[in-house]
Amino acid sequence: MTAGATADAPAAGEKPAQARVPAWRGGFGRLWSAAVVSRFGDSLRTAALPLLAASLTDDPLLIASVTACGYVPWLLFGLLGGAVADRVDQRRAMWAVDLARGVLMAGFALAVALDHGTIALLLALAFLLTTLQTLFDNAATALLPAIVPRETLAGANARLMTGQQVASGFLAAPLVPALLVIGASAPFAANAATYVVGALLIASLRTDAPTKAAKAAGGTLRAEMADGMRALWRDSALRGLSVATALMNIGMGALIATLVLHITGWLDAGNSGYAAVITAYGVASVIGGLVAPRLAVRIGRIRSAFVAGIVQTCALVVLGTVRELWAAIAAMAVFGVMSMVWNVNQTTLVQERSPAEMLGRISSAFRTLAIGGAPLGALLGGLVAAAWSLNTPALLAAGAFTLAVASLGALIN
Repeated sequence: MTAGATADAPAAGEKPAQARVPAWRGGFGRLWSAAVVSRFGDSLRTAALPLLAASLTDDPLLIASVTACGYVPWLLFGLLGGAVADRVDQRRAMWAVDLARGVLMAGFALAVALDHGTIALLLALAFLLTTLQTLFDNAATALLPAIVPRETLAGANARLMTGQQVASGFLAAPLVPALLVIGASAPFAANAATYVVGALLIASLRTDAPTKAAKAAGGTLRAEMADGMRALWRDSALRGLSVATALMNIGMGALIATLVLHITGWLDAGNSGYAAVITAYGVASVIGGLVAPRLAVRIGRIRSAFVAGIVQTCALVVLGTVRELWAAIAAMAVFGVMSMVWNVNQTTLVQERSPAEMLGRISSAFRTLAIGGAPLGALLGGLVAAAWSLNTPALLAAGAFTLAVASLGALIN
């Protein structure tokens, strides 16, 4: 067994048992509902916030800074959030964080309704919400294995991610224009309400939190964060996966930051073309949620991620070289399926191979390393698009994915 893994963790290349889905009873249904409702509200805010920022300033740097503030707290507090998640009752931490976010969003919605919204307020809101998210997300990752049996983790993660994708891409996006007709504050007020609903659902869970291991005398949060990093690095499967994910997120940052320019500029497909590409990605992601657990049963989790990375690289090459809208739609659809395959198996592998008492810290170390690549990729994507052509960020992303696949290949038995 690799150091740092749980005693019953599968070997890196081992195939999991037959895919099973969790029962909705026993707490998973409420946790799923809370996650989907919260993602729905987050998507309303995410869609409305850039529009509000653009109405307040035409400075691209200031507008981009709002997005950057959504990354910075992960780099500053991601490890701390994981250490705290391992110390506290994760269920209580989650509903308390959701209530705090609900209060923040309600106050922000009121400020916008009273015409007191400013760029400074947007920056502060983005920073505070993501800071709270570092605790919420790590606690959620650690709580799931206490709610569902280990053999259903992949199915649970697939259902969670698929439900969130449906709420984000198919429910929230079309609703934002209708809410904006009511008023600029409406999407933010709706987001506040979803946080409160999510908090109530999580608070209603009756499942006990995982048993906490005894803390060493004089133990500090800094020492516990270091323990999480060391545990992640000692496990060869998680170490390789974290490095590969960080490289992929460099590519994803470059792609996401410039995709609208790629479609509307390089392809000259306009806003309707961009909408078609995004819709294809969203629909395909839902399909990927159904495929991911089954593929892992056939070839194993690491091999599933490896195959997903290869296919995604090919899709990015097509996106960056074929100057046709239909090719972009097809490429992003394939990319969406494989993104979900990667995400489901990555999350499940972290949960399977981490000791329960360290899951918050190990998952936070994984997330912090992975998310750190995104802002770097966004910067690189903008630079290469300006220096060469609007299609070069897709090719840059393909290069980053190639490195990620190569780094993961060492784990394939």
